[in-house]
Amino acid sequence: MFLRFVSGRPVSQVTTDFLEWLCEQVQAPDKRVLVLIWDNASWHVSKQVRTWLREHNHTVLQEAQTGKAGVRIIPCWLPTKSPWLNSIEPKSIHGKRAIIEPARILTAGEVRQRVCDYFGCEQVELLLQKVS
Repeated sequence: MFLRFVSGRPVSQVTTDFLEWLCEQVQAPDKRVLVLIWDNASWHVSKQVRTWLREHNHTVLQEAQTGKAGVRIIPCWLPTKSPWLNSIEPKSIHGKRAIIEPARILTAGEVRQRVCDYFGCEQVELLLQKVS
């Protein structure tokens, strides 16, 4: 499981930044395809993200002809209002219950640390929302 936290809102640019980072993480000699199971969050289905995915996959296929390795991304969007199909939902619920502290509000840093500890993920730098 790969987790990455965002500073600011998870907008389309942050999503494409995440996808670039994710491709770097999973790229290996035997890894050629990344299948994403996504809900219909606006930052997942935006025109910018769909265009980025199409261009990324086109580039990877062109580079594959020259022998350069790359990871194609196959997005699988879940139907709207169908959380039972999203395998992350139960993990999110159990994770939330494991990290919260009813007596006080946790800082953002504490939440990141507890989530990474709970799911056994490396804590990496925040993705920053670029202001244009």
